[in-house]
Amino acid sequence: MTSHKTRVLVVDDEPAMREVLEMLLQKWGFEVRVASDGTEGRELAESYDPDIVISDVVMPQLSGLELLRSLKSGNSARPVILVTAQGSIDMAVEAMKQGAQDFVTKPLDYSKLRAILEAAGKDLQARQEFRKLSSQLEKGAGFGDFVGTSKPMREVYQLIQDLSASDASVIVTGESGTGKELVARTIHKLSARSDGPFIAINAAAIPENLMESEIFGHERGAFTGAVGVRAGCFELANRGTLLMDEIGEMPPSLQPKLLRVLEDGRVRRLGGRQEFAFDVRVIAATNRDPKEAVDAGKLREDLYYRLNVFTVALPPLRERKGDIALLVQHFIREFNYKHNTRVEAVRDEAVEMLKAYSWRGNVRELKNVMERAVILAKGDWIEPSHLPPYIVSPGKEPSEMLVLPMGITAADAEKELILRTLQKTGNNKAEAARLLGLDVKTIRNKLKSYGLD
Repeated sequence: MTSHKTRVLVVDDEPAMREVLEMLLQKWGFEVRVASDGTEGRELAESYDPDIVISDVVMPQLSGLELLRSLKSGNSARPVILVTAQGSIDMAVEAMKQGAQDFVTKPLDYSKLRAILEAAGKDLQARQEFRKLSSQLEKGAGFGDFVGTSKPMREVYQLIQDLSASDASVIVTGESGTGKELVARTIHKLSARSDGPFIAINAAAIPENLMESEIFGHERGAFTGAVGVRAGCFELANRGTLLMDEIGEMPPSLQPKLLRVLEDGRVRRLGGRQEFAFDVRVIAATNRDPKEAVDAGKLREDLYYRLNVFTVALPPLRERKGDIALLVQHFIREFNYKHNTRVEAVRDEAVEMLKAYSWRGNVRELKNVMERAVILAKGDWIEPSHLPPYIVSPGKEPSEMLVLPMGITAADAEKELILRTLQKTGNNKAEAARLLGLDVKTIRNKLKSYGLD
């Protein structure tokens, strides 16, 4: 229950029933007012503003169903519990269609009534909590497009703000799905370069034979298929910001050329003779520890030190679980708008399940789970049943073990392992390569051989 007493309005034309309910409800800790008929109940509801209404159905002047319609038109979220001695399935169905919280018959089962009231009270508390979260979001519970007020994120926000005032190179580290590109975009938006372009390339997503052209550009005829002139990412990002994502997956042969371009501030297209000066702030990102990449020979040490003037380390979602409720409400608002739904809040049980989950895919995974839940809810509440089975029942989470049948060939076993790892990483080839101890180029070639590139 909330810190103040939950206000209940009892509407019944039988004095004895009013007296019994008033006494019981006060004993259970509720604040109670009573009305002798529907008309008085409607008037009292306006002045008293009850949290919950318990109303008889058959009353003179204004019936319980008519009172229900009137109350719902004024406050559709207010729980209304209907009571009657003339219960019927048809009447119950009609009452529920019109928005009744529940429907009980006389003689009353008081333990059942108390359970209904306590459930309605929990709903009220959840709605109030999510209204507070919505209010926080309206006021800006985060930084830029980031959502979260936890200590780790506040430290990230302060660093982003400090970095936006300079042109220093930055490496952003963090697991897949934590928002590395969002850090880069936020730094760009807050910087003096905000009117310039923001260009992002992903070294793990570009085939190696096209990487040099993407970075440096090319002239017509520079290689087979170069039918026109193409500007590279440094030219495209001139006077703006360039994000080089998954920098540790860049082919080693290109890293010295990249370092030279960064040092000189000039770039020459493939097949060209003219050098172009550029003014670009470079932000690199990686989902692995860049020092480990240097030690493993994946990232040149001199390039690492050229890029790593500052480091922004994004915490995984499991280390900022205090932000989950706020993120959930943020995504509810986003997907209500996208899918024209009217989800209002999440049941307490579902929130606890979301907080207990490990979130290997971080905020990106939470966003996907919430979109699924909003679509399935089709009403005011997200229930545990609207969450994926592996969140509701952690024991049903996809196994970390790969079980292969006897007789499978080594090639098929390798294919299954690669595909299962890609599934686990959300098709992030760089992360899959890291987990498998392979190069991204190897992963890409394998997929091509499977006809899946």
